[in-house]
Amino acid sequence: MKNKKSIYGILTLLIAAFIYYQNQNATINNEVSENDTDGVEETQVLQDKFNYLPTSTTNQIVKHTYYTLSYSEKHEQAEWVAYALKPSYLKRIDRKRPYFIYDKKVKTKSANYKNYKKSGYDKGHLLPAGDMRFSLDAYNDTFYTSNISPQNHEFNAGIWNTLEQKTRYWTKKYGTLYVITGGVLKGNLKTIGQEKVSVPNQFYKILLDYTEPEIKAIAFLMPHQNEKKALYKYVVSIDEIEKLTGIDFFPNLPDNIENALESKSDYKGWSFRSF
Repeated sequence: MKNKKSIYGILTLLIAAFIYYQNQNATINNEVSENDTDGVEETQVLQDKFNYLPTSTTNQIVKHTYYTLSYSEKHEQAEWVAYALKPSYLKRIDRKRPYFIYDKKVKTKSANYKNYKKSGYDKGHLLPAGDMRFSLDAYNDTFYTSNISPQNHEFNAGIWNTLEQKTRYWTKKYGTLYVITGGVLKGNLKTIGQEKVSVPNQFYKILLDYTEPEIKAIAFLMPHQNEKKALYKYVVSIDEIEKLTGIDFFPNLPDNIENALESKSDYKGWSFRSF
């Protein structure tokens, strides 16, 4: 009898240990799931914190999981792309670059990537693929043709790339940034391809740090050419870009905050040290 009791005791302990292990494993899995930066739910919560999106002059807003854009059929590209960039998104993960494809969410059909072939221009990302390496889906979503604009290679790989890297640096330094970027689609613009994709003469990028108490914004306007000046030389007011584009960039911010942010053309509060 003693031997049977001992066996039963050991079995009871083993079953209890197994149940404990299963419960602990479930808890860990739940914690991983809740903190998974690839999750659509977390991204949606972030995007819904407040409506930071600009107005659209084209009335064609396209929403993807990790970014939103306003598509211009006339110019066959986005007039702006807007997204939230979190420090946790900035991962050094090597991913295979996919082919550029149509954006099925664009009702008027986004431009064919073949318009760029032998044009002399790069397929310049507006939302950089490098900002979305944290998730394979997020990364692949940057390769819709609605997210590209013709860019001179020296500009794309030069000053524009420097600004993209600086944006990541500021994200790590200050926390979540709301980014709006695009080409200035005004004036008599050169076009490429059968679909006459417009080539902007200027590109802009606007960054909003909505972290209290120091809410701040900075805007850049760059000539579409091989520029060599320091980044701060391209800082302008948001008001200036609004006049050029006809877009109201932060219409849903409280008026006092919007007016204060958009009228400034300085870079106070933004570190331009090496990165």
